[in-house]
Amino acid sequence: MRIVLFLLTNFAVMALLLLTTKLLGLDQAMGQEYSSLLVFALIIGMGGSFVSLLLSKWMAKRSMGVEIIDPSNIRDKEIYWLYERVVQISHKAGIKTPEVGIYRGAPNAFATGWNRDDALVAVSSGLLEVMERDEIEGVLAHEIGHVANGDMVTLSLIQGVVNALVIFLARIIGSIVDKAIFKNRDGVGIGYHAMVFIAEMVLGVLASIIVMWFSRYREFRADEASASLVGMHKMVKALQKLQSMKSNPPLPKEMAAFGISGGGFASLFSSHPPLEDRINNLLRK
Repeated sequence: MRIVLFLLTNFAVMALLLLTTKLLGLDQAMGQEYSSLLVFALIIGMGGSFVSLLLSKWMAKRSMGVEIIDPSNIRDKEIYWLYERVVQISHKAGIKTPEVGIYRGAPNAFATGWNRDDALVAVSSGLLEVMERDEIEGVLAHEIGHVANGDMVTLSLIQGVVNALVIFLARIIGSIVDKAIFKNRDGVGIGYHAMVFIAEMVLGVLASIIVMWFSRYREFRADEASASLVGMHKMVKALQKLQSMKSNPPLPKEMAAFGISGGGFASLFSSHPPLEDRINNLLRK
């Protein structure tokens, strides 16, 4: 179903862009080039996002140094408890048990994977050291909530859509400016390349606002999923523990969107809502 969703999204984006260019008369301004440009934008924008999704688990293991727990060879009681809780929560969420891993770092956790039945849930050594079992359960259920909700796929689709739009619109703008200002008949002179670069920077910033808005929205959903899977008080306790820490270094950029906590340099560009807002959201339910 997720492959079908990806393909349908591609077709929908193509149809929307074709309709928009025709309504605005941009197809005539671009001549015969706009259709091939549209295909190029979709291949690069959507294709790059989809490839990143497929490689996400492999990349996470290597970039974060995740040690995967082997369920047939667990000697530590705490590790055994951790793995068993993931099994139980995953079963309750209706998904296949993901791979469970531990990595060295500050208190945090993340989930990734291209498929809800082929995912990875990893927690940091710092989180295991500072959190009580109830709090860890809340974190595990939050990450499993991401997997069960299909957040990795949905976020990749949204990222792919905005990538394609940025690539397509930047080149449309570049061609029009090059023809109108620099009088380049082909519309691919130095003005074109300069304008494409500028337009991609500006449109990329605007696009990131959309992506980060959805990222914050799905954090609330994952919190609510955790509350339904293990109880609201456990998720609230976990968030309060994170809130009480003086410093909580974020995950590396490639994993930040799926961590239990994160931030950004401004609210519009933050991948996570403030912890206080997340706690209040749960308490209102």
